[in-house]
This record gives sequence, structure tokens and C-alpha cells, in this order.
Amino acid sequence: MKLLVLATDPVDADDLRAALGEDDLTGAEVLVVSPAVNESAVAFWVSDSDEAIIEAESTARQTAEALSAEGARARATAGESEPLLALQDALSTFQADRVVVFARGDEEAQRYREDDLTGEAERRFGVPATTVTR
Repeated sequence: MKLLVLATDPVDADDLRAALGEDDLTGAEVLVVSPAVNESAVAFWVSDSDEAIIEAESTARQTAEALSAEGARARATAGESEPLLALQDALSTFQADRVVVFARGDEEAQRYREDDLTGEAERRFGVPATTVTR
């Protein structure tokens, strides 16, 4: 199975297993993409992205390491600040069988431009997508 995980916060293997249901994580090829999402619209519009990029790289790396420790073949990358664009970029080079988006459930905790991605991802890219709200 080729799985694309889109997450703005670190995800562990148990989180992903819960999202996969019947599918097994062991041996799966996983691309972890963490969009460099800014904390606010102001930061986005003034192109203050350095902190967001550093955090995205760390999140992607932590998630890939956690998944690799549980048997997945995982690699990590930071993505564009627009989550849908980050997903599009990743899917242009990684032919995922499935996409799992980990989103914040608390509106106050959500970052700028983190809105419903799964419906749009399925419409645009034709890949089954699941959102896990945490």
C-alpha cells in the first residue's frame, strides 16, 4: 500500500492504524507531508514562513520516524503553506493509493487555511481520502 499522510502536528503509528482500519501499516510505503501552515492569516500574507517551515520539517520527520519504528517504509517532507497545494505537489510524484489527513478539531487550534481537504482531494485527484480530527 502507498499511503500519503498529511499532518500539521506529529502523528504516531497508533493514530494512523486507527485511521486505516483493516489495512496494515507494516510494509506500507508512506510519504508524510507536513504543510508549512502559518499560525495566522497575517503571517501568511506577509510571507513570514521561516518558523512554519522549520515546524513542518520537524513534524514530518517525527511522524516518519514513528511510523518507520512500527514497520512502515516512511519518508518525510515539508510542503507548501496551502495544504491542498502541498497535497497536489506530493501526489504529482507519489502515486498514493490512499490519503489520510490529520486535522485539528478545535477551531481555535486550527491554523490558517486548514479546512476540509478530503472532499476536495477526492474530487481533484481521485484518491480515496480520510480525515482524522484530533
